[in-house]
Amino acid sequence: MTKRTLNRRDFLRGTTFAAAGLWFGTRSSWGKGQSPNDKLNIGIIGTANRAADNIAGVASQNIVALCDIDENYLGAAGQRFPEAKKYNDFRKLLDQKNIDAVVISTADHTHAVATVAALNSGRHVYCEKPLAHTVAEARMVAQVAAKCKRATQMGTQIHAGKNYRRVVELVQSGAIGTVTECHVWCEKSWSGGARPPEKSPLPPHLHWDLWLGPAPERPYHADYLPKEWRRWWDFGNGTLGDMGCHYLDLAQWALRLSHPLAIEAEGPPVHKETTPAWLIVRYEYPVENRTSPLRITWYDGGKRPALVAEGKLPNWRNGVLFVGEKGLLLADYNHHRLLPESKFDGFVAPAQFIPDSIGHHEEWIQACKTGGPTTCNFDYAGRLSEAVLLGNVAYRIGTKLEWDAAAFKVKNCKEAMDFVHRDYRKGWTV
Repeated sequence: MTKRTLNRRDFLRGTTFAAAGLWFGTRSSWGKGQSPNDKLNIGIIGTANRAADNIAGVASQNIVALCDIDENYLGAAGQRFPEAKKYNDFRKLLDQKNIDAVVISTADHTHAVATVAALNSGRHVYCEKPLAHTVAEARMVAQVAAKCKRATQMGTQIHAGKNYRRVVELVQSGAIGTVTECHVWCEKSWSGGARPPEKSPLPPHLHWDLWLGPAPERPYHADYLPKEWRRWWDFGNGTLGDMGCHYLDLAQWALRLSHPLAIEAEGPPVHKETTPAWLIVRYEYPVENRTSPLRITWYDGGKRPALVAEGKLPNWRNGVLFVGEKGLLLADYNHHRLLPESKFDGFVAPAQFIPDSIGHHEEWIQACKTGGPTTCNFDYAGRLSEAVLLGNVAYRIGTKLEWDAAAFKVKNCKEAMDFVHRDYRKGWTV
């Protein structure tokens, strides 16, 4: 293993970059002399599964390069975009001169290495969630994006939905009064068991070493690909890493959260290799003009807040519950309800003050061309990803963490920093 290339000094440099939820960047160098109606030249890193929806989201532009470690996936994408050049190594794709922007839909463990390389090469970047595999990488990605002033967007597609916007308006307009706590739950469970003891024959269409990228060396096994990699710490971050950026996004947005002050987690016994079958994470956030922190609790793997588990609220499989001094607001991706319903009989929703989105991918495309805003740029998404990933750090270290975001350190547990950072396999860096 190589020595860590991300150190504390790297993170302290640039931590004062703007913390606003929108980036209003300068017009990109690509856009000089160009019409916003002109098409971007986009490189695609990852071409199947989650990537398929992202490709659909940007297919209105020129797809000029494709990259995948799976020759079958790459070949299928190549048939759709026959003029695009094909690669197995994203680093070689970035050497192609006519690429304006890239879409990254790889496994979590290669998000940051691909994103930072793309940003430093001058490209705009759309990257799937979470923004990185570790807290340290999430901070680095946000800093590099701020320095490079490229248009960025993390793939929390539901953020563009109308329902989330109406929920944020309700919370921020005071419909339920001051929010005292928030509960977020997801029924999903990613848990993998021990590392497979046997080897699987490596299919000839897979470039396993390139898929491993910066992760520690290990033999190929059919259990990992194409989708099960989330169950292993070397590649993914379990259910919290998969879904946290979607559901905690609503809490961060509505409550204008910055960085948590403290994080505590519980779950089944920690396994060195694989992610837990369930998790409960308790976050404490600072709130302006309040003496006590705001508490946000995450549940997954079938765990739910008491009000739901005891049948006192609708039994939604996934949800976000805002607890206010005047009532409750229950939401998921597509619905929301003010409770108790009798108390809100005749309630008139506030006038809409958050414009409807032109589309999550379209926001990014327009920002690439004009320097306009995106709503899940890497500053906002970096803070969200950091909080999500800190939940796993607290679980793995087994201690309530006191987090100093400005100094980028865990104040009360030096050992936790071993999970905040990670080492990279020889030949890989960020």
